[in-house]
Amino acid sequence: MDKIVIEGGHRLKGAVRVSGAKNAALPILCSSLLVRGASVFHNVPKLNDITTMGRLLERLGCVVTPGRAFRVDATGVEQFEAPYELVKTMRASVLVLGPLLARLGRARVSLPGGCAIGARPIDQHLKGLEALGAKLQLVHGYVEARAKRLRGARIVCDVPTVTGTENLMMAAALAKGVTVIENAACEPEIEDLGRVLEKMGARLSGVGTKVIEIEGVDELRPIEHTIIPDRIEAGTLMVAAAITRGDVLVEGCVPEHLEAVIAKLRAAGAEVDLEATGVRVRVRGELRGVDITTQPHPGFPTDMQAQFMVLAAAASGQSVLTETIFENRYMHVQELARMGADIHVDGRTAIVRGGTRLAGATVMATDLRASASLVLAGLVASGKTEILRVYHLDRGYDQLEKKLRSLGAVARRVRPRKSAA
Repeated sequence: MDKIVIEGGHRLKGAVRVSGAKNAALPILCSSLLVRGASVFHNVPKLNDITTMGRLLERLGCVVTPGRAFRVDATGVEQFEAPYELVKTMRASVLVLGPLLARLGRARVSLPGGCAIGARPIDQHLKGLEALGAKLQLVHGYVEARAKRLRGARIVCDVPTVTGTENLMMAAALAKGVTVIENAACEPEIEDLGRVLEKMGARLSGVGTKVIEIEGVDELRPIEHTIIPDRIEAGTLMVAAAITRGDVLVEGCVPEHLEAVIAKLRAAGAEVDLEATGVRVRVRGELRGVDITTQPHPGFPTDMQAQFMVLAAAASGQSVLTETIFENRYMHVQELARMGADIHVDGRTAIVRGGTRLAGATVMATDLRASASLVLAGLVASGKTEILRVYHLDRGYDQLEKKLRSLGAVARRVRPRKSAA
């Protein structure tokens, strides 16, 4: 199993380009199931989750040609089952439920897996699909859904849900009549999916707001589309620049997608300047602690909480982090504590007393964003840090250690030796 080894204490400087957004690419790849024909998606990141999604689409009958230009020909889709062995490793697999049901009138999808960061039920997906006329059953760990044709309806989500909103948008695109999704999620990745569905011929309004209206059509057409940049990767690189007191231009990101992150970086003492090709982050003085509460977009993203915990540990003073989205997203705390971080957790609140010098250690990644936080900690720790189970990192970051190395970090991936035959 791969590990990443980092020698800390090196200031980052230079320019680095952000890859395409995983959380936009996954639902957009699923949207290809809605059309008969070949769609081409550019700026698709090279990630394990993307590979898994490609395998799932092939299982459903698509002809998949992976790459930065990712081609999916869904002409021959007839299979309606997403099996457990593929779905168990990636929660986003549930995003095939809506498009399969809308196109084939039937879907059988295993309940999803993914990172163990807390309960992420799909009850809002199912509630919305039932409102659209689907008949649902839970049988032996699978969601079984049937509908001759979905019909437009008013759906009020109990809580904003990103994948739930995306699943319902795709289902409603081929439903008969008008669907209104209230209390919808507003993330940039949802807006990107909306642009894709509009290119395919769907009629949408309000995407990116709390109320989305979709007028279903009888048929959609294949398209070509470029995936938006990954705002979480961009934010992670910005934090890396800040904690190493560096000077880094993060190229290709969209500042409007990062307003909450940029505001907290500035509050911590970083200089953040918007330039023609991206966002420059530099620190000339000392970092200071900041308080953070995670919120749905446009609030501070839960996917940046672990990275900012490292910033808080490296800064002077005390920081208070409150996690409101997932109840079990502090699993990185015990690993950061092994490196010397002073963190006290009380329920969903973490109090970080900064200014303690971190020391390199062997640590273990527990989920995707936790693994990124350990990489960041390794950048500022004295000595050598070894991060195990980095397959979590590979689910969401496109060659992060190489990008950091291009900025001056001393980081390398160590692969296990193959035993002699």
